[in-house]
Amino acid sequence: MLLLGSLRETMDIDYVGDDIHKNEFQILIEEIANELGLDTEAVPIDRFIPLPEGNEQRKIQIGQFGKVTVYVIDPYSIALSKLDRGSDRDLEDIIFLIQRDQIAAEELERITKDSLSHAGKFDFHPEILDHLRLLKARMK
Repeated sequence: MLLLGSLRETMDIDYVGDDIHKNEFQILIEEIANELGLDTEAVPIDRFIPLPEGNEQRKIQIGQFGKVTVYVIDPYSIALSKLDRGSDRDLEDIIFLIQRDQIAAEELERITKDSLSHAGKFDFHPEILDHLRLLKARMK
């Protein structure tokens, strides 16, 4: 969220990766983060939510740092995972994404409803549609 302009403080730096079987690059990330006193967390996003169609095309390139290119994953994937959790902070993050024109509320609603057909393969919160209604109410 910080890379997209959010000013709210964060407790950790999430990145897409396997949280159980870490590769050499992930181990290096964690070593550097530890040296800098940063908390990093690998997030296997594709195990938490059904990635929306077109997610690869919507990732946002942040910059090139030596041989490493940094991207923010698809904002709709971020929003769907936050909607699934449904905390106040997560809903605030979604509103931020909408206000910054990173996502459209109507498209997030469509993606959320489409994702429900795959909910059995993922650990979707049973109240995700309630979270969606709460989000819509907060945006009024």
